[in-house]
Amino acid sequence: MPFQKLKFAAVAAAVIGAVVAMPAQAGKTLDAIKARGQIICGVHTGLPGFSAADSNGKWVGLDVDICRAVAAATLGDAGKVKYVPLTAQARFTALQSGEIDMLSRNTTFTLTRDASLGLSQTAVVYYDGQGFMVPVKSKITSAKQLKGQTVCVQSGTTTEKNLTDYSRANNLAIKPVVFEKLDAVEGAYFSGRCLAYTTDASGLAAVRNKVAPKPDDHLILPELISKEPLGPLVRRGDDEWAAIVKWTIYGLLEAEENGITQANVDELKSSSKDPVVGRILGSTEDTGKLLGLDREWMLHAVKATGNYGEIFERNVGMKSALQLPRGLNNLWNNDGIQYAPPIR
Repeated sequence: MPFQKLKFAAVAAAVIGAVVAMPAQAGKTLDAIKARGQIICGVHTGLPGFSAADSNGKWVGLDVDICRAVAAATLGDAGKVKYVPLTAQARFTALQSGEIDMLSRNTTFTLTRDASLGLSQTAVVYYDGQGFMVPVKSKITSAKQLKGQTVCVQSGTTTEKNLTDYSRANNLAIKPVVFEKLDAVEGAYFSGRCLAYTTDASGLAAVRNKVAPKPDDHLILPELISKEPLGPLVRRGDDEWAAIVKWTIYGLLEAEENGITQANVDELKSSSKDPVVGRILGSTEDTGKLLGLDREWMLHAVKATGNYGEIFERNVGMKSALQLPRGLNNLWNNDGIQYAPPIR
């Protein structure tokens, strides 16, 4: 190779190496969060297992724990979150207007939402699908038996559109009974105004177990009529903040895959010789600087909420009132499809 080309190649390699090693510049959202000392997180107005205020007014649920994990990674304290309960109709406007920093509200990722709302999808925290619930006394055992029947559904959701698509595709002439607020949908179904109720299968389980006077009187039908990958959204145009939210979720998955738990995170930080564990917890490499965070960003998150599996089981899994199976939400190496890019 001629000297000039060799010199150019050496300089280029040095520049690339320097760029790769450079700490991230803080984005405007992260700057605002650090200035106020708090993340503002949009959540559901009340969906058991995902986001709901308990009897003491404390917000709990899978989506809430994602907010807490991001706060721990970003600010070192999972308690530094302000929760803003939002209806399906108000959720996107609240994020677009800057009222909230992130939307963690059982929201389905779709092309339209990704491409036309000025928002960015981050990472899937729950793979779901839309189903139907009916009274056991109706004797209905399949969604195909809902021809000409009334079905309660919430407006402004993918659920409403999926119901219309399913009805047309199967020539069922289903009659949607639409309400804006979730409690109105639930009330209409349990009062008998509709024969069936449709939403995400996880939501049906939450409603049956938490709202139904007698849960055993209601059956969730076996069919799922859609794909519903649920996860947080952020405003488009701030890649740094989008990366923090996305990689915090990936980190929770990576922690589970590598046996890092809320109980052993401190011990592993000091004793583990595993290079992957060292990178995740910041004991051997400082990955936090690439996100504008400190080197123990994931240690803070796992210590606050546990890994993804712990969050799942506590809120919606077999250790919770909903008792939902992991199913698709198992890790990729345990017959599921939850798969995180590596932290390295």
